[in-house]
Amino acid sequence: MSFTTRPEIQGSFGVATSTHWIATAVGMGILERGGNAFDAAVAMGFTLHIVEPHLNGPMGDMPALICPAGAEAPTVICGQGVTPAGATIERYRDAGLDLIPGSGLLATVVPGAFGAWMLMLRDHGTMTIRDVLEPAIYYAEHGHPMLPRVAATIADLAEFFRTEWPTSAEIWLPGGQVPEAGALFCNPVLAKTWRRLLDEAESAKGRTAQIDAARDAFYKGFIAEAVDTYLKDACVMDAAGERRKGVLTGDDMANWKSSYETPLSVDYGDWTVWKCGAWTQGPTLLQSLRILEGTDIGELDPTGAEFVHLVTETMKLSLADREAYYGDPSHTEIPVEQLLSREHASQRRARLGPDASVAHRPGRIAGFEDWADAAISRAQGLSGYIADHPTEKKGDTVHLDVIDRWGNMVSATPSGGWLQSSPVIPGLGMSLNSRAQMFWLTEGLPTSLAPGRRPRTTLSPSMAGLGGIPNMPFGTPGGDQQDQWQLIFFLRHVHYGLNLQQAIDAPLFHTGHFQSSFYPREVNEGYLMIEPSFGTEVLETLRKKGHVVDPSEPWAIGRLTAARREPSGLLRAAATPRLMQAYAAGR
Repeated sequence: MSFTTRPEIQGSFGVATSTHWIATAVGMGILERGGNAFDAAVAMGFTLHIVEPHLNGPMGDMPALICPAGAEAPTVICGQGVTPAGATIERYRDAGLDLIPGSGLLATVVPGAFGAWMLMLRDHGTMTIRDVLEPAIYYAEHGHPMLPRVAATIADLAEFFRTEWPTSAEIWLPGGQVPEAGALFCNPVLAKTWRRLLDEAESAKGRTAQIDAARDAFYKGFIAEAVDTYLKDACVMDAAGERRKGVLTGDDMANWKSSYETPLSVDYGDWTVWKCGAWTQGPTLLQSLRILEGTDIGELDPTGAEFVHLVTETMKLSLADREAYYGDPSHTEIPVEQLLSREHASQRRARLGPDASVAHRPGRIAGFEDWADAAISRAQGLSGYIADHPTEKKGDTVHLDVIDRWGNMVSATPSGGWLQSSPVIPGLGMSLNSRAQMFWLTEGLPTSLAPGRRPRTTLSPSMAGLGGIPNMPFGTPGGDQQDQWQLIFFLRHVHYGLNLQQAIDAPLFHTGHFQSSFYPREVNEGYLMIEPSFGTEVLETLRKKGHVVDPSEPWAIGRLTAARREPSGLLRAAATPRLMQAYAAGR
């Protein structure tokens, strides 16, 4: 085996992010000023809305795993908003839809990210809302270097913004022109929004009261009012090619709050891994570990064809279960205990074979067989379907891991509210999310569109620990690929003695053999994207096994980050060198 030997970052506190260097610097600055991991995560989150608006925004979504120092297990913060009261299958069908578009006003749910950040800051942070918002306000007012990917996203949509989403053109096309990559870019409208929010928050006395007042300003005050006013009349073009009105109201926003949940977990050898619930795709990683614990995965070459094949076929089975059985457990009974049981894993393990499967094979759980049949039918019906529309440009995500000097830990995956997802709300400088595209317009499923239901999101932060003690937050952006890349990283770190950076730098791959979570919900049977650094012999062996192998560009798969705290207090952190900017920093 041959791996890169770039060292991990080491220190007593720090961050690892798949994100902009400015956000990384903001997080380190908070820690150096005496803030804790929760303060740093919140400040980074708001900064990321400014510097990477093609990947996340204040009206997006944000699940997180947090672990206060000394806690026996992490806790989930749910920043995934629910569907509006008017979001019914009948209403969407009457609008001429078979699938929920990937952009536009009908694709939105209640914005969850802001509420989640406020919950984290209020209950676990130490700083004021001004402390954590001021960096974002500064970069919105004074500018930040426009990333090439942001400039390219705006350029691709420039004419569409001018003709269909003029409120977006006002923000993203200053002076009517596409911003240049590397040039300073400002969002003064969003800065003004945050300054007004601070003014209203600071009219209350005390740190906690101010954070609650800020939340009220967002969900019940002037921000919710601006959303409500705009959506009453707005009728805008979406990814399905028609102009449609939305259903979100100010009342929907006022009636929702971010919340805490107990995470799901499995033991894997000496390790425990924690994930968010089945309203995310996180349990696919746990299911995959259950399946793999009964195999010889630890004896395989982690850059060999057999390792790639076994992990790929395992993830296919777990993702098939995702499509059949996952959904909002507060709205529908989800058979989580069965899905994570060793009995179910044994049945799924028996489906593994020497050749690649091109079938869709969810497990059969008693009492839920109709869901499995529906998942198979959907996958077969949408195989190969492709959309072609200017706004059909899938957004992506950011991820951050933070550990402070006291041992507090955060793993958070903010996303949604992309500049390409929905028109900018007039006077606010921010866009709504498009997470509702993950629902189906068919009755009787755990992911059927219904009022007050969380979409089954792809966002999937992770935390793990030896001996049942949490000490390693990790994660990645990447939509449906998130738990695939995280599984590969975790296996290489646990079984092969690779440090965090080596496990991240080793070649990566992922399958597309499942129902995509994003419009137009395409399926690619047997598809396997793989980095060419595996070598031609490995790629050819995988083809002979029946995988539809698609070599990527070099260093083009995965955006993993991770941090780990040793019992001595020493911090280790690592970030990918691939694709977008990513950083690990500590001291």
